[in-house]
Amino acid sequence: MVDLSFKHFKHDFPASVVVFFVALPLCLGIALASGAPLFSGIIAGIVGGIVVGMASGSRLGVSGPAAGLAVIVFDAIATLGSWEAFLCAVVLAGVFQIALGYMKAGFVAYFFPTSVITGMLTGIGLLIVLKQIPYLVGYHADFLGEEAFAQVNGENTFTAIQSALSLISPAAVVISLVSIALLVVWDRYLTKQHKLFELIQGPIVVVLLGIVISLMLVQAGNPLPADQLVSLPVIDSFAGLTNELAFPDFSRMLGWDVLSVALVMAAVASIETLLSVEATDKMDPQKHVTPTNRELQAQGLGNIVSGLIGGLPITQVIVRSSANIAFGAKSKLSTIIHGLILLVSIVAVGSMLNLIPLASLAAVLIIVGYKLAKPATFSKMFHCGYEQFLPFATTIIAMLVTDLLTGVVAGLAVSVFFTLKHSYRNSFHFKDTVTDANHQETHHIVMAEEVSFFNKASILKKLNEIPANSKVILDFSNSKSVAYDVTEMVKDYMSQAPHKNICVETIRF
Repeated sequence: MVDLSFKHFKHDFPASVVVFFVALPLCLGIALASGAPLFSGIIAGIVGGIVVGMASGSRLGVSGPAAGLAVIVFDAIATLGSWEAFLCAVVLAGVFQIALGYMKAGFVAYFFPTSVITGMLTGIGLLIVLKQIPYLVGYHADFLGEEAFAQVNGENTFTAIQSALSLISPAAVVISLVSIALLVVWDRYLTKQHKLFELIQGPIVVVLLGIVISLMLVQAGNPLPADQLVSLPVIDSFAGLTNELAFPDFSRMLGWDVLSVALVMAAVASIETLLSVEATDKMDPQKHVTPTNRELQAQGLGNIVSGLIGGLPITQVIVRSSANIAFGAKSKLSTIIHGLILLVSIVAVGSMLNLIPLASLAAVLIIVGYKLAKPATFSKMFHCGYEQFLPFATTIIAMLVTDLLTGVVAGLAVSVFFTLKHSYRNSFHFKDTVTDANHQETHHIVMAEEVSFFNKASILKKLNEIPANSKVILDFSNSKSVAYDVTEMVKDYMSQAPHKNICVETIRF
């Protein structure tokens, strides 16, 4: 059932327009980086907004084509040899995601620690800021929405900034500086002065101002270069829109090459979606908890529809979701409206959208990035202690020099290290040590409630420390689960103990 409400329309509509302006160049950029038709990114954005928005249980999450899948898509198109065969893989990936939802695989989302999710959000914020700097000064660094450290054009995040600073465009700098100043003033001062400034979001004004400046430069005979503007395929009718659609080649559906690509896309898209769900719920002011299995099913439905009409694969996306939250959305209506605006705009005002300077959009994204990576976040995580701060910092650093998924895996590895460390320390406790009249020591060891193979090393270490001519009581009365590895290790110890004149007694073993 679609649980839509229009009671927050005055908040959702302005936010949806902002998300539209953020999503439009990202859809185009990701399609370009994927080696796919430009319009396939727009199709994925429309489907992600409307279809996934209606099916999803996420209150504020926004779906669309994801930069994290660009390399996979690029390689898959080359491997499969045709765009139509790839679309078949997208449809199958959607089927696999729906199956994962019914198999209750969404529980995986709850295994991501808060420190890693916070690090991922902060890392995304820093990446957004760093990646937008070239666009602020008029340098066409790569595709807007690029997240990986190593870029397709041979540069990386930092060399692109260096190149940009040596090729500054005065017009782009003026647009970006005025835009950022306007956004800051709008957010900090104007919205507090009158409800009108809260209703009309700053990014909308910034984009309109950018179009005006772009038109003025055209009239002055000194237009912005094409690579500093949005580049949307112009469609002048709905008939033209249908001509841009493509359809999957189902004759190759059962080929292993198509199936393997579909499985990889389903796995990566599902992981990115679950990461985004956790992050979006964390940013949600009302702390709404998204049903993860329903989200997998919604994403699967979205990928089926996107693949059927010629679109890229879809995930829930953090950048768009965070922009949605940052600019005041209150319900999923914002997500759906942004998809509808995408659909209408490409037919009605495509030529006007191509006057939007990338510097204006980069300024909007800079503000989104700052809100994700505020200095206060670093201070808060630092004061939570090193066991929280190290996974947080590791996630950020790894993301900045590799990509999102690698950063999350690195942060998880550090978190798992601390978990194993605690498991090692807390696998048992001594109840008491008693020495009888014959000077024989009795060591009473009470095992933990859950004794896993992670505890094997610490238990064995303690048993080896027990002196000869002693008695040891291994008490499993509180243990609900004992790993096979530990059971075998205890049996081996019991068989060897007589050689050291150690008497072993077990309780409920």
